[in-house]
Amino acid sequence: MIEINNLTTNRRVDEEFLKKVAQKALIGENKEKLDLSIVLVGQTRIRKLNKKYRQNYRATDVLSFTYDDSGEVIICLQEIKKNAKKFKSATELPLAEARRKKSAKPSSSFEKELSLVLIHGILHLLGYDHEKSEKAAKEMEEKEDYYLSQLEIRN
Repeated sequence: MIEINNLTTNRRVDEEFLKKVAQKALIGENKEKLDLSIVLVGQTRIRKLNKKYRQNYRATDVLSFTYDDSGEVIICLQEIKKNAKKFKSATELPLAEARRKKSAKPSSSFEKELSLVLIHGILHLLGYDHEKSEKAAKEMEEKEDYYLSQLEIRN
């Protein structure tokens, strides 16, 4: 089951689209039975969570938490919006794409950036860790690219 909780007051998101993105990744990883909670938050809340669980007091775009047979992906919509706008024409790259260095293309839309970050968060739930090694980062990047390519995203 995929549950979405939008705790923001100023941004509406297509929940069916988010569920479709999550399902692509979960089915692709043979984890479609995993209970997943997707929580959409603002910068203040994600900053507090990042400080509490990662000892880093700054806003980030995504945090992932694994429980027994479930997981939670917390996404900051303001950070996604900022990244989508910032990287639309810039040479810098957003979170997940920054790790790609050579092959990355800048994000061109809020929807694409949101999809990429959700996939990234789900892969973390499933044990992928781009910080472990270069090989692990490449594997995670390839999976992100694959699942992102399976979606119909408006630019």
